[in-house]
Amino acid sequence: MSRTALLVMDVQDLVVARYPDEGYAQRLAGAVEAARSQEVPVIYAKVGFRPGYPEIHSRNKMFGGLPARAGNSAPPNEIVAEVTPRPGEVVVLKRRVSAFAGSDLEMVLRAQGVEHLVLTGVATSGVVLSTLRQAADLDYGITVLEDGCLDADPEVHEVLMRKVFPMQASVITVQEWAEGLSQGVPQGVPQGVPR
Repeated sequence: MSRTALLVMDVQDLVVARYPDEGYAQRLAGAVEAARSQEVPVIYAKVGFRPGYPEIHSRNKMFGGLPARAGNSAPPNEIVAEVTPRPGEVVVLKRRVSAFAGSDLEMVLRAQGVEHLVLTGVATSGVVLSTLRQAADLDYGITVLEDGCLDADPEVHEVLMRKVFPMQASVITVQEWAEGLSQGVPQGVPQGVPR
């Protein structure tokens, strides 16, 4: 069985606060606890920049306006309290949308022998989509926890989960994944769910 890791991406106070799903953090906490109970590594990816934002070019449509809006120093943007990393859990700092972009995530995964990624995060059309595509190109096995992801547009979330992600990943719920893990199913994918 390949080694699996749960990725918790961009689940930071300022990011999650922009989304209306009040139960999201608790659902995600269930996935994190399921992983910890089965000794599946939990790896966090958070977006962040140095003071003065030297990593951001003004042409970047997603981040280009950030220096003007935020000033010279970024506001605190910690991982939400419900899924706070424990001592020893890896937190990678990324500089772009994908969890791989501008971070040492791939080095961490390779060093730990991880071959299968379970993706969660905010937003479905942002970090989850970008990370899924890059992980697939890097030949990782991938599972996406549908209700462990959020997007500002429910229709976009639905299209990605039903039509786009299944081409490269298994798409299941937090509960299905947790139950699969507790039953010793590889990667926590229940029987009968396509990979």
